[in-house]
Amino acid sequence: MSKSQINDILIDNPIIAAVSSREHMEKAIKSPCNVIFMLYGDILTLKDDVNYAKANDKKVFIHIDLIHGFSHDNYALRYIQSEINPTGIVTTKSSLTKKAKEMDMLVIQRLFMLDSKSINAGIATIKGMKPDAVEIMPGIIPKITTVMSKELSVPIIVGGLIEYKQEVLEALKAGATSISTSSEKIWYS
Repeated sequence: MSKSQINDILIDNPIIAAVSSREHMEKAIKSPCNVIFMLYGDILTLKDDVNYAKANDKKVFIHIDLIHGFSHDNYALRYIQSEINPTGIVTTKSSLTKKAKEMDMLVIQRLFMLDSKSINAGIATIKGMKPDAVEIMPGIIPKITTVMSKELSVPIIVGGLIEYKQEVLEALKAGATSISTSSEKIWYS
């Protein structure tokens, strides 16, 4: 999948279901969301859960940092790419972003925005690592979304603490391409 395809996926699917359990996955499968961020799992269950979502025509990005039983190295990425074959990965680790990009995997780099220093460091990280998209958290701060969208040429996903439709609209207006949320009521907005 190419960089332009991830952009199209995110533009066509502005609400992303962030799921943290198998029960939550079942609800996401039934929702109108076509993109899922899988925030749970382990080496034994990951393949079945990803295949289940893909069988239901969902695009699945696994948050590799949250999957139990994998180390953070080339072997884990190679296994995930060849045996599990998700749409892509989400990670907070620049080293994994770099390795996954070298393997032509789709990568969403997740950044936590705590202060102005983390904003500047985040911009530098994204420009240096060149992930396919960036997820900034928390997603309820349109000011940060505006700054990041002006500085970066990758799709911006915002996530974290988004509970109301108005927050979704503000994030999109500020320059976000998509919103990642575990709030089921937002999935149906």
